[in-house]
Order: sequence, then C-alpha cells, then structure tokens
Amino acid sequence: MTETTIPSVPVALPDGLVLREARPGDLDQIGALLTARGEPADAVDHRLVVEDPDAGWSACAVVVDGDRVVSTATLLDEEIRVGGVRLPAGQVELVATDRAYEGRGLVRALMGWAHDRSAARGHVLQAMIGIPYFYRLFGYEYAIDIPLAPAVRTPPPGEGTPALRPARPSDIPAVTALQNAAQSGFDVAMPHSAARLRWLTAHEASSLWVLERAGAVVATGRTTPPDGRVLLAEAAALDAAAARDLLRGVAALAPGGEVRAVHRAGTVTAAAWAEFQEHEPRERAEQYYVRVPDVAALLDRLRPLLWQRLTAAGADRTGRDIVLSTFGAHYRIPVRADGLGEIATGRAMQAPGSVGGAAVAPDQLPALLFGPHGIDGLSRIRPDVYPGGEELFQTLFPPLTADLLSYYLPY
Repeated sequence: MTETTIPSVPVALPDGLVLREARPGDLDQIGALLTARGEPADAVDHRLVVEDPDAGWSACAVVVDGDRVVSTATLLDEEIRVGGVRLPAGQVELVATDRAYEGRGLVRALMGWAHDRSAARGHVLQAMIGIPYFYRLFGYEYAIDIPLAPAVRTPPPGEGTPALRPARPSDIPAVTALQNAAQSGFDVAMPHSAARLRWLTAHEASSLWVLERAGAVVATGRTTPPDGRVLLAEAAALDAAAARDLLRGVAALAPGGEVRAVHRAGTVTAAAWAEFQEHEPRERAEQYYVRVPDVAALLDRLRPLLWQRLTAAGADRTGRDIVLSTFGAHYRIPVRADGLGEIATGRAMQAPGSVGGAAVAPDQLPALLFGPHGIDGLSRIRPDVYPGGEELFQTLFPPLTADLLSYYLPY
C-alpha cells in the first residue's frame, strides 16, 4: 500500500512527554513494556512486525519521557472484503502504557496517531479486538460476532498417523489458498496478509500448523498452547478426510485430547466435524470492534455492492435517491440506469421516513454494514434504527455472515 501524507511526528505532549515514531533503539524498551503489561510473547510479536519490510518501524509509535519509552501502539494494515468489494483497513494492536503513566491521555494520543496514519494509508475503516468498552471511547463500536468455539470430540482413528507439522514460510501460498477457499462463502472476510502469515510461523502466542498428504498441504489451523485443552482456530481443509485428520492431529497435542474448535459455518471443516461438535448456546455477546471514520467515504466504496444488491432484487428505482440518515447528517445516493451516483452528504435529518429514507444511529452503522442482523434485525433491538416504509433498505442492508482472521485470537 502506498503511503500519502503521514501525520507529523514528533508531537509534544504535556509534562515534557513526546509522541514519536518508534526506532530500532527502542526495541528492548518496547519489548519490556509489552511484557510487563501483557505477555512475553507480545515482545516477540512486536519485533516480528517492526523488523518485517512489509510493516517496519513506521507501523509503531511510542511516547517517551526523555529516553524512556512509557507507552506504545502499533497499526497493522488489513483488508476487509464485503461481497466483492475490498476495503483497505487498519487494526491497532500491541498497546501498552507504563503503570506510572496511566491516566494521562497517552493511549488517546497514540490512538489519534494510529487513526491519522490509518487515514494516510488509505484505510476507510478500522477493526480490532479490544478490552470491553474501552475502545468505544475512541470511536469504535461492536459490530461483528466472534464465532463460538464448542468442544469437539476426536474422530475415530483413520488410516495412518496424521502428518501434522508446524507451518514454514514456504507453506504460505498453500495456507493462503486453503483460507481463501474457506472464506469464500462468507459475506464479510478479513484474511491474513502474507506478512502476517510469516509472523505467525514464528510467534509464540499460538502455533500455525499444516497437514500434509502425499507431500501436499491439505489442511491448516492455529492452536493455543495446551493448558489442559487446546483451542483450534482458523481451521481450513481441502476435503472432509483432511479436516478429520487435522482434528485428530490437534487432539494428539492436547492433554487428554480435549479440543475446542472455532466454528466456521459453511466450511469444509464445519461439515466434517458436525457429528463431533458439542454445540452450546451463546452465553454472552462477543464481538469485534469496528470504527468508521468517514461515513460518506465508506458508503462510496460500497456503491458497487449496493448496486449489485439492488439489481439482484429486481428493484427499479431509477431517478429516485436512496436516503440514509445518521440523525446528525444524512447521505443521499442517486440511482441511475447504469449504477449509483456520487454520494451527497447533507445536514441533520431526524425523520428520513418523510422522504422515503431510513435511519441508523451512528454507533450502529458498523453493525448495519458488517454485522449479522441487517437493518431489519437492528430495528427490532434498537429504537434508533428504522428501515423506512419499504423493503428497499432490507435489500440494501441484509444480515451478513463474517469470518475475520486477526493477529491475536479473540479467545
């Protein structure tokens, strides 16, 4: 991705602190801070990012007190696919602050840096995993369900011993092909980049595995370190036999063979494991955060998808505008014979139904565009979301399935 204008750093903060881009000389201090506030593996993960040419030191910022690193954050490049539209996105990770410097707005300053840099990188949204509520303070809202990870029994023995081994960088093309196939059936998908797959072959917070058959990679998955049980995530397989062999191989890693496997609905692994999974009801909400910094810019990128949905439904609205209000502003999209026109942003609109429009509270917009409820489902649980008086907006904003692959597993 080509950078445009990167935010100006360093930035002077109160009490003589300075926010600046991280440097190689900061590596040990950043690692020590991440270890103290998180896990030792976080320091390894940070080094993998900043020393990789596809990310580099410009992906990380620090706040320093003199020569001392007291806070840090890292911005990763992502791509989120919605239907056939690919959206450049960012994800903030590896955030930590020295306990003695908490409560001084350092994370807020670093999030500002990350969002400015994200915009300069051409990102039209950000997605992340984060601690409850905290990142809502920075414009993030819960939007996309994190899938369940039910317990799964080990399949009966197959022929031979599953050829499960740690993934190597040379396996990345095969892993990517398996993941692309697994994600192809989802409405919303965030894949791993080639750079992150390189990092995942070397980091310590999880293990990336591949399964071979006749010398070819036919399945892959990530596991957490065994602590009485193993979590298997991001499982993808060429066929049912490979999926079952993958599960048997992972079960062999677990003390007592106890495995919980993330359910990827509609995939080869989900079908192959259906009889072995002990499905459980969702006990509490678990969701990814999404931030939409510029509604008009995002809707503009989504115009081809909205047009596709409109035409697939056979809806002829030529010459009539689509109006979506977020109450403090509204967005008007002209419908032409050959597609949707440029989006016009207007002033506050409290009652868009009067012009045949729909409304969504701004904090529910990420859920509308990427979530599992669609505008009709959201309108049943949120009084400040309503789909207007037509089926048009149910067509434009349907419930979506999603599969996101992130640096850290949200479990």
